[in-house]
Amino acid sequence: MTKIKIAWVQGKSQGDFKKNLDYYTEKIKSISDLKKNTDQPRLVVLPELFLWDYFPITEDKKHFDTAINTDSEYVKYFQKLAKELKTVLVFPFFEKRSEGVYHNSCLIIENNGEIAGHYRKMHIPDDPGFYEKYYFTPGDLGFVVANTSAGKIGVLICWDQWFPEAARITALKGADIIIYPTAIAWDTKDSKETHAQELESWTMVMRSHAIANNVHVIAVNRIGKEGYLDFWGHSFICDPYGKLVYRDKTEESTGITEIDLSKKESSRRTWPFFRDRRVDKYEPILSVWDSK
Repeated sequence: MTKIKIAWVQGKSQGDFKKNLDYYTEKIKSISDLKKNTDQPRLVVLPELFLWDYFPITEDKKHFDTAINTDSEYVKYFQKLAKELKTVLVFPFFEKRSEGVYHNSCLIIENNGEIAGHYRKMHIPDDPGFYEKYYFTPGDLGFVVANTSAGKIGVLICWDQWFPEAARITALKGADIIIYPTAIAWDTKDSKETHAQELESWTMVMRSHAIANNVHVIAVNRIGKEGYLDFWGHSFICDPYGKLVYRDKTEESTGITEIDLSKKESSRRTWPFFRDRRVDKYEPILSVWDSK
C-alpha cells in the first residue's frame, strides 16, 4: 500500500502544560471524526514543543523544571494513545537527558505504542525571541529515519528546515517523508511586508528540499500570539515535485489528507538527482568556510 492518510494539529498554546495536554488529546481524538467513512489516518503529526508555551522567547532557568525524560508518564500517555488510535504519532517534546543536559527532541511512536525513532534537534538557533541555545544541547543521535507502518519517516525540527544538508542526509538514509515539527513566528513589531517575505522563504526552502530529494515534506506549525511573537501557522504538505498537496492558514485546524508514497520512485526516475551526485567532489562542504 503506497497511499496513506496523514493528519496533523495546527494548534494554539492554552498557556498551561495540563491544558495543552487536554487540548491536544481532544484534537487528536477528533481526527477520526473528520471523515467517518474513510480509513483512519496512519500518521498524526504535532507541532514543536506542543505541550509547552514557547518558553525560549526568554532565558529563564525555571523552564528547565518542566522538561520530561523518555520514561515520563507523559511519553507513556502518548504511546498508549497511539496504540488506542492505531496510528503512528510524531511526538515533539522538551527532553531532560541528564542533570544539566536538555534537548529539543521528537519521538516517532509506532501504532502499537512502541518507540520507532528518537531524534534530537541538531541545529539550535539563538535569535531575539528564539533563545534556544540557552536551553538545548545540540543533538547527538544524528539524522534519524524510522521504519514504520506509515512508511520510512525522517524527522527534523524547525531551525533544521534551513539546512539542505540535513534534508539530504535524511533522504539518503531512506526517508519517504521528511517531517518538520515547527514553532516559527513573526515579530509583531515587524512590517506586513517582512512577514510576507519570511513566510514565503520558509515555505520555499522546504518545498525545495522536497524537490531536491524527491520526497514528501510536511511542516506543522503552531498558531497564536505568545509575548511579542505571532506564530504564523501555514502548516503544509508538498509532494516530491514541490507541489502543495495541502496548506493551512493562520487559524486553528486539524487537517487530514492522503499522499502517495510511490511518487518518490517516479520522481527519481523523472529527475534523477541522486544518480548524478558527485560525492567525490563534495569534500569542501565539510569545511566551516573555504578560505580560498
